[in-house]
Amino acid sequence: MFVCCVFSSLAAVSHADDWPQWRGLQRDGVIDEPGLMQTLPEGALPRRWTVPVGPGYSGPTIAAGRVFLTDRQADQKQQTERILCFDAATGKELWSHVYEAVYTIGYKAGPRASVTVHGDRALAVGAMGHFHCLDVETGKVLWQRDLASELDIQMPIWGIASAPLVYQNKIIQIAGGKGKACVIAMDLQSGETVWSALEEPAGYSAPIVIQQGGQDVVVCWTGGSVSGLNPQTGEVFWNIPLKPRNMPINIATPVTDGKHLFVSSFYDGSMMIRLDADRPAATKMWHRVGRDEQNTDALHCMIGTPFLQGDYVYGTDSYGELRCLKIANGDRVWESDAVVPRARWATVHTIHDGQRLIMLNDQGELVFGTVSPSGYSESSRTKLLAPTKIQLPRRGGVTWAHPAIANGVIYARNDEQLVSASLQ
Repeated sequence: MFVCCVFSSLAAVSHADDWPQWRGLQRDGVIDEPGLMQTLPEGALPRRWTVPVGPGYSGPTIAAGRVFLTDRQADQKQQTERILCFDAATGKELWSHVYEAVYTIGYKAGPRASVTVHGDRALAVGAMGHFHCLDVETGKVLWQRDLASELDIQMPIWGIASAPLVYQNKIIQIAGGKGKACVIAMDLQSGETVWSALEEPAGYSAPIVIQQGGQDVVVCWTGGSVSGLNPQTGEVFWNIPLKPRNMPINIATPVTDGKHLFVSSFYDGSMMIRLDADRPAATKMWHRVGRDEQNTDALHCMIGTPFLQGDYVYGTDSYGELRCLKIANGDRVWESDAVVPRARWATVHTIHDGQRLIMLNDQGELVFGTVSPSGYSESSRTKLLAPTKIQLPRRGGVTWAHPAIANGVIYARNDEQLVSASLQ
C-alpha cells in the first residue's frame, strides 16, 4: 500500500480536489478522486479545451477554478517569461504578467518551476531567479525580487528549477545564493528574507516538509547534500553529503514513507536515508551508483520522481527503465521497458490514485497501470499530447512537464499548448 506522509503543518491552500502546487496538495503526487474513469479510450483522450502557450518545462497548477502556468517568449530582440492564469472551465485567459528574462543557461525552452498558489497569492520563480508574488484574481504584482542579483546566485547550468514551498507565513526557496544562502525563507506578505541556510550549490529538486518527533522538518536536496532544516529558523537539524561526481542533476523530488527518505539522480544514483522517529535526525542506509549514467546500479532517475510502496522503491531509470528496488538495500527486483520507449533521459511522471498509477510518458501518452514486487501491469493507454522539439530537439521531441489532475480533469502542456481533458 502506498504510504502518504501528511504534512499537517502545511496550511490548507485550497480545496482538496485542487492541485495548487508542485506534485499536488501535499507535494506527494497523490490524489483521492474515486470517480475517475477506469479505462482510457483508444486513440486519444477528448479535450475539454486547448489554448496556445509558449515553451516551458513547468507543469500547470490549479486552484479555485484557475489554472496557472509559466512560459517563455523569445526572439532576436527580446527575451521574456510570462506568468499566465486561465479559467479552468473554459481555458479563457484571465490575466498574464510579462517580464524581461535574458537566459544565460542551457536548455532555453522556458521556466522550470510550477507556480505555487496559497490563498490569494500566486508565487512564481523563473529560470533566472526572478521571483514574483501576484494577486490570484487580478495578476497584480504584490512584490517581486531578482534573486540572482540580490543573492549573487551561482547559477546552476540549467537555471533555477525548485518550486516555492509555503510554510505557514514563509516561502522556502532553494536559490543557490552566495555564502550560506543556498536556501532562503521569505516573508509571505513582504518578500523580505527571514532566514538563509547552507553554503552549497542549488541543484534542481524541490523541498518538502516531513515530521520527526513532533517537529516539522523541511527537507532540501541541494547540489551538495540532503538536509533537514527547521522551517522556522533555518537551523540545520541534519545534513547528509551527496557530492556530485560530475555535475548535479538532481531533479526528482525527495520521497518518504515516514520512516525512510529516498533520493535519486541521473549521475549520482540513489541514496536511502533512515529517519529518526523521535527527533529531527537522519542516517544514511545506503548509496548505490553505477559505473556511468547508462550502466546503472539500483536507480538513476532523471526527471520523473520515484515513490515508495510497501518495502519497495519504484522509479524510472536514466534511459526509461521502470525499476523496482528493495528499500532495505537497493537490490533490483525487476525492470520493465513497457511504459516509455528506451532513450537517454526518457521520462515518466506518476500520479497515485489509490492503488492505481496514472502516468504521462515523454511521448505524451497517458497510461493506467499498477506495480507490485512481482512486476508492472498496464490496463490501458491513450494519447494526450504530441511531443514537441523545443524542450528537447531529439527523437521527435518530448513532453517533459508534469501534468496536474484536479476535480476530475487532467491538465498538461507541451511547447505549444496547454490542454484540459476530462477523466470522468
